Amino acid sequence: MPRVTYVQPNGERVTLDLEPGSTVMEGAFDHGVDGIVALCGGSCSCSTCHVYVDDEWAERVGQADEGETGTLDFAIDTRPNSRLSCQITLDDRLDGLVVHVPAQQAD
Repeated sequence: MPRVTYVQPNGERVTLDLEPGSTVMEGAFDHGVDGIVALCGGSCSCSTCHVYVDDEWAERVGQADEGETGTLDFAIDTRPNSRLSCQITLDDRLDGLVVHVPAQQAD
């Protein structure tokens, strides 16, 4: 069961054990993680599930595809490690994943 840690802008951490095949966004939304609003429900058509993938995990998670990159254009304060959490599907290789919630989104 993949474990994901969500880091809030104030440093608070929430660690969840999530089902393989679910997304980082679904786990956050289902457990009430602050800052993951997910207005579009995971259809990659908004940017309200924007996260920063921790540098240690960036290569393993991979880069956003063209569709996701286009949607990230609407996010505030994107960075090279920005991803939409609805587009990160969990499996055992992502056990221990750490993502950071952007400050503007957590407000």
